[in-house]
Amino acid sequence: MADELNPVQADSPEAHRYNSIRRWLGVIDFLVGLAFLITLLVTGWTNWLRDLAYRLGFQNYSLSLFMYLVLLLVISKVLGIGLDYYGFSLERRFKLSTQRFRSWVWDEVKGFLVGLVLGAVVVEVLYFTLRQWPQHWWMLAWALFMGLFIILAQLAPVVLFPIFYKFEPLDDEDLRRRLVVLSERAGTRVRGIYRWKLSEKSKKANAALTGLGATRRIILADTLLDNYSPEEIEAVLAHELGHHVHRHILKSIFVQAGITLFGFWAANWTLHYAVDQHLFEELSDFANLPLLALVSVVLSFVLMPALNAYSRFNERQADRYAFESIASVEPFISSMNKLAEQNLAERTPSKWVEWFFHSHPAISRRLAAAKEWGRKQEINPQV
Repeated sequence: MADELNPVQADSPEAHRYNSIRRWLGVIDFLVGLAFLITLLVTGWTNWLRDLAYRLGFQNYSLSLFMYLVLLLVISKVLGIGLDYYGFSLERRFKLSTQRFRSWVWDEVKGFLVGLVLGAVVVEVLYFTLRQWPQHWWMLAWALFMGLFIILAQLAPVVLFPIFYKFEPLDDEDLRRRLVVLSERAGTRVRGIYRWKLSEKSKKANAALTGLGATRRIILADTLLDNYSPEEIEAVLAHELGHHVHRHILKSIFVQAGITLFGFWAANWTLHYAVDQHLFEELSDFANLPLLALVSVVLSFVLMPALNAYSRFNERQADRYAFESIASVEPFISSMNKLAEQNLAERTPSKWVEWFFHSHPAISRRLAAAKEWGRKQEINPQV
C-alpha cells in the first residue's frame, strides 16, 4: 500500500508545545472557576451579592434572581478575561488564528450575552420549580432541563451558530451530490449542505453533521473545502455520518439524561444539607446558586474520564463506518494527517493525557486502525 498509509509520525515540538499550553490553560481556567465558587460560599459573599441583587431588582424575586446572575457572570468574566485573551493570543502565536482583536472582543461580548440569555432561562426555571415544588423540584427541573437541551440542539444550527459564523449553501454541485448520496446511504436526510466560513477567524479545518429533525444539516469549513480533495471530504463526512448510523446522538442524550438526573438528585441532597446546617434560609434562596454550580463542576470533573472513554468508543465506531463506506481508506488516512498538521493536533499524546483529556482516540491509533483495515481489504476484499 502507498507510503502515506504509514500512520507512525512523531509530533513536532511545536504541536507538543501548543497542546501542552492549551491543556494547562484549561486546567488553570477550571481552578480559577472552582476557587471563585468556593470563595463565594466560604466567605458569605454570595449572601452580600444576593442582597445587592434584591436592591437592584426592586425586591422582585425573579428580577433580583436575574440581577444576581448578571453580577455572577460579570465577576466571572472579569476574573477570566486574562485567560481568555491569552487563549486568543496563543492561537495567533502558533499561526492558527486569522481573527483580529476587534472581532475577538465582539465575539466575547456576543458570547457573554448568549450565555446570559441561556443562563437566565435555566436559573429562572430552576428556581421557579424550587419555589413551587420544594420537595420534588429536582425531578421536574430535570425533565424541563432535558426538554431545553433537546430544543437547543435543534435550534443551534439556525439560531446560535450564525451569531458567531457565516454560512452559505455549498455551491459545488458535484461535491454536494456526492455528499447527499453518502448521507442517504447512511439513512439520514439532511436539510442542506453549507459552506462554513471558518477562515475568517481560524486556519483550522472541521466538518460536522449538526441539528435534529428539520434542522439537520452538513456544515463544511471553507478551510476544508479549499484544501482537501472530494475523496478526503467524503472520508471526513463518512465519519460524521457514522455517528448517525450508530445512533450516537440518541444514545448520548440518554447518557446525558441519566447523568443529569443523578446531578439534580445530588444537588437536592446538597441543598437540603445546606439548609439543615443553616447556611441558607430556604431552598429557594438564590444565594445558593454557587453551591449548585459547584455540585455540577465537581460531578463533571469526576465523570470526565468515563465520559471521554465513552466518546472515544463512539469515535472508533464512527471510524469503522467510514472505512466501510468509502472505496479506499487512503483518503481517510491522508485527511487525518492533513487535519493533524493543519490543526496542530497531537498524533501521539501520552496515555494519561488521552485517558483524561481526549474525547477522540489518538490520531496515531485511528491511523493504525485504518491501516489495518486497508491491509485486511487487500488480503480479502469481502471483509
